[in-house]
Amino acid sequence: MSDSCIFCKIISNEIQGAVIHRDEQVTAFRDIQPVAPTHILIVPNRHIESVNALEGSDEQLMGHLITTAAKLAKKEGIEQGGYRLIMNTGADGGQTVFHVHLHLIGGQMMKHPMG
Repeated sequence: MSDSCIFCKIISNEIQGAVIHRDEQVTAFRDIQPVAPTHILIVPNRHIESVNALEGSDEQLMGHLITTAAKLAKKEGIEQGGYRLIMNTGADGGQTVFHVHLHLIGGQMMKHPMG
């Protein structure tokens, strides 16, 4: 855990977040600035700054992030219509909180192109 990371503070219940899922590996909560009707952030419970900081031993954890997203999409009722998964890395990639997180976005037609 990082003392200054807002996601770590949500994971540890130091600050309140709209948590909708928690297990031994990940926590999922609603984004406070949603860009679609469904906008959920799925984060590892262990602080990892970015995708660039991942190690080989994190492969299972990252797979769990994605399968958790699929389960939450089904729970939210957006699995049939479709959804977008986004993971930003670094400032130029749009990462604003430096704790690995996967955006699950859906509930409306997604705009294209990205970038």
